[in-house]
Amino acid sequence: MTETTVADEAHSIPADDKNLRILSTTDLAGIDISLADVVATVEGAYRTLHAGQSDNPRKLTVKPDDGHSVSYAMLGRDGSRNVVAIKTSYKHGLDKGRDDQHYYTALTLYDDITGLPVAMMDCGRIGSLRTPAVSALLARECARPGARSALAIGTGTQGRLALPFLLTTLPDLDRLMLFGTHPEGIDAVRAELRAHFPDRDVEIVTDLRAAAADADIVVATAGAHTPAAVEAGWLKPGALSILVGHGLAPSTLHRADRVVATSEAQMKVTGTDMADDNGEFPSVDTEFPPVVAGITAGRRSDRERIFAYNSGLVVTDIALGHRFAQLALDQGLGVQVPLWQ
Repeated sequence: MTETTVADEAHSIPADDKNLRILSTTDLAGIDISLADVVATVEGAYRTLHAGQSDNPRKLTVKPDDGHSVSYAMLGRDGSRNVVAIKTSYKHGLDKGRDDQHYYTALTLYDDITGLPVAMMDCGRIGSLRTPAVSALLARECARPGARSALAIGTGTQGRLALPFLLTTLPDLDRLMLFGTHPEGIDAVRAELRAHFPDRDVEIVTDLRAAAADADIVVATAGAHTPAAVEAGWLKPGALSILVGHGLAPSTLHRADRVVATSEAQMKVTGTDMADDNGEFPSVDTEFPPVVAGITAGRRSDRERIFAYNSGLVVTDIALGHRFAQLALDQGLGVQVPLWQ
């Protein structure tokens, strides 16, 4: 997103309102935003971070001994928008099936010029868009030249948008594959793809090893209970594997020719299941912000097997959350709460 666009957005954020505007799941669900807009907003956040204009401290996490829940807190500042925000994330029922889990995430934005609150919003849709947009940017920068095939693993929220976002940044992909274990999720992936690309369909695969061997790009978005675990030896030379959730075995990281992470520190916090028997990780060859900025190469040769870890950075949530807040305020959405009066 250009600086001019960001500046133009700011006009609709109230400059003298001490009320906190609450934007619900329903409010945000009705906002129309293109996949290309999301990608541009997220890419701009990475560029601003690399330029040293934004702050993205390491996330904090707490988890009980039995592992039934996990909570994160993330604070950040977007220097191009002059917005400070905190995001909280709480997931309960990790020891249960997907239908019995509870997940709540919220983002609160403050204008760092006026010192006034902008909005507090459900962060579910923001995260569901931001994460596959980052995967699509990773694919654009790290996939081998001429990549034509992609395999998505998982049919949850991230899996449903993985392929549409990949086609947004890599429109020449001509073979789209999906491995999933939930029939309703598979139907949802197919419907989401057709909603954005009516002339495209996805090939449902059951032989994961064969599909992984044919894929130029593998995006693993499955939940913790997935039976999928792609091994490094299944991947062809030049393959890019992107880990968002689960679906890749640790060997894809430890035997990769090149490792790219959105944040090395966050990978060590949220990716502990990918560590070796001693709890160690291989060194990250490059973080992603300098790759987006064109300072560091995402890929050095056509035959490198690259592992990319997509943990998400709060600055991308802030940028996209601010974009949604601007659109919501323009439409008069949300409820004003005099929280501090």
